[in-house]
Amino acid sequence: MDDKWEIYKDSVGEWRWRTTASNGKIVGSSSQGYVNKSDCISNAERFGYTG
Repeated sequence: MDDKWEIYKDSVGEWRWRTTASNGKIVGSSSQGYVNKSDCISNAERFGYTG
């Protein structure tokens, strides 16, 4: 699978994740922002993020 994972800060400074397929379409994303980056990563891992 060639999905690209991204952990980033949104416009209000909270951490979010998203994954993009090789065709450029977003196929998954966090439904909320996280104050702590580690909490965001933990949530992403539940959906297949391996770092």
